[in-house]
Amino acid sequence: MNADGLDPVDPGRFRTAFGRFATGVSVVTCLVDGSDHAMTANSLTSVSLAPPLVLVCVERETRFHEAILTAGHWGVSVLGAQARGAAAWFATRGRPLAGQLDPVAHHRSSLTGVALLDDALAWFEVRTTAVYDGGDHSIVVGEVVALSLAEEPPAALTFFRGQYGHLD
Repeated sequence: MNADGLDPVDPGRFRTAFGRFATGVSVVTCLVDGSDHAMTANSLTSVSLAPPLVLVCVERETRFHEAILTAGHWGVSVLGAQARGAAAWFATRGRPLAGQLDPVAHHRSSLTGVALLDDALAWFEVRTTAVYDGGDHSIVVGEVVALSLAEEPPAALTFFRGQYGHLD
């Protein structure tokens, strides 16, 4: 029992329950000492319009965790349905750091230098403003300092019940 006298929630059931919450999919990137870091995230959330704030949750045990905390700036590419392969690649644990962006078409931001995936629906460049404890994750909040929108956005890539799908 926990401090409230309730039975603890089973982590597997918790994961299954949240798997029933459909989300969009993004790739978050940052640049540290000339090395690109990237991760797939479906934990991207708009926090505020004024100022424009977003948050992403990053697992503490990943190498991306230290990178995003060190970088100070990060990019977000909101993925379209055609980017399923990129989403899967950047979610792969243990992929090599060097050259990890090579298989995916991308460009560099002129403002922050972060890599942004070419075939995205929208792109954000973000400056970290706060980091909060989130259990086994850190909640990284940042101010959007620049954004771009695809002119003809394709269908959105979604994640539901542990599977990629799309929303037209």
